[in-house]
Amino acid sequence: MATLAYEGLCTFEFGIVVELFGLPRPELDHWYAFEVCGLEKGPLHATGGISVLPKKGLEGLLDADTILIPGWRDPNELPPQRLIRTLIAAHQKGARLVSICSGIFVLAATGLLNGRRATTHWKYVDKLRCAFPLIQLQPDVLYVDDGDILTSAGSAAGIDLCLHIIRNDFGTLIANNVARRLVVSPHREGGQAQFIDKPIGDQTSPWLAYLLEWVQVRLHNSITVEQLASQARMSKRTLSRRFAETTGNSPLDWITSLRVRRAKDLLETSALSVEEVADRCGFGSAPTLRHHFRTRVKLTPNSYRARFQRSAIEPDH
Repeated sequence: MATLAYEGLCTFEFGIVVELFGLPRPELDHWYAFEVCGLEKGPLHATGGISVLPKKGLEGLLDADTILIPGWRDPNELPPQRLIRTLIAAHQKGARLVSICSGIFVLAATGLLNGRRATTHWKYVDKLRCAFPLIQLQPDVLYVDDGDILTSAGSAAGIDLCLHIIRNDFGTLIANNVARRLVVSPHREGGQAQFIDKPIGDQTSPWLAYLLEWVQVRLHNSITVEQLASQARMSKRTLSRRFAETTGNSPLDWITSLRVRRAKDLLETSALSVEEVADRCGFGSAPTLRHHFRTRVKLTPNSYRARFQRSAIEPDH
């Protein structure tokens, strides 16, 4: 895994990447091999008077299986062609590309996002749409996982995306442990709509938080859109619109995501059979659980358990 550093580096975004992927974690059997690769020769000057001295140049990106772009110094500045060529070559070799906030302008310049889903900070949405109209921009979500290219919204949403990557690579238990050390939520619900500078209604965040609390204790039961709408005191049509605006999903997709997440937790931390896990998560049957696991996790439940099941990690003292 490697992160790009550059003159004028976005310090906070760079710090997120270093904290989540570059910090040694001796309590784990294995972790990411992490490198900082400089666009220019160091020392590089970052926001806040900080200097960074990368050990490698752009050539280091070609050896990485994951490349992170922690922001970009100026959305109006086209990234150097040698950086664009390096990212394209690395992607062709199979590298996963990740951007935080304005870092999407670097990925967009490669053309690799054309026709694909992505997101960025709400204040860059219009500029990005104008400059790169072929990108399928989703402006109201915290991050977008489009397989081998992942993008996050504003700076702090980079934490959500990085935890998502850890969750996919190491499982829910490890991601939760990392989140606990950071003292952040392992997974925030909703999107960035509540942060956009326009009138969107005072209920944007509270109604979703209330529904999440209501649903979490009922996941093992059948839950209908009618029930959700009743609890939110909205019509079904209004509820569906609010969900699309706030989470990027339909209400039933959102519930399925919650169920899959609970199933992952149970598969990692319990000896319950797949049938019992399906029942406790509200899927009703093992075949239904397997279907959603293959669709969303790209693994069968048993394969996921074999890969990620482990004893609970003791919290830091």
